[in-house]
Amino acid sequence: MLWYLLKLAVVLPLIAGLAWASLKFARRMERRFSPTGGQRSVKIIETQWLGPGQRIAVLEFRGREILVSASRQGLVRLAEVPARAVSED
Repeated sequence: MLWYLLKLAVVLPLIAGLAWASLKFARRMERRFSPTGGQRSVKIIETQWLGPGQRIAVLEFRGREILVSASRQGLVRLAEVPARAVSED
């Protein structure tokens, strides 16, 4: 019984570490080999929870800010305006 617990104490963290390292490696390779060169065309500017399973989000896409409602049923576009200029202070 003691031998089993000792093996478990050694192998379990080793497996968890390998899983974590493989996820980090996959994310790095995804950024490196993506067609956009690691830059995303859609940015999430802000999100706000409205209730269980419901929230609104402001997305930036190609110079536009889009307000969407996200729920279990899907996304609904609520409003769209030109993106705000970023001020550098």
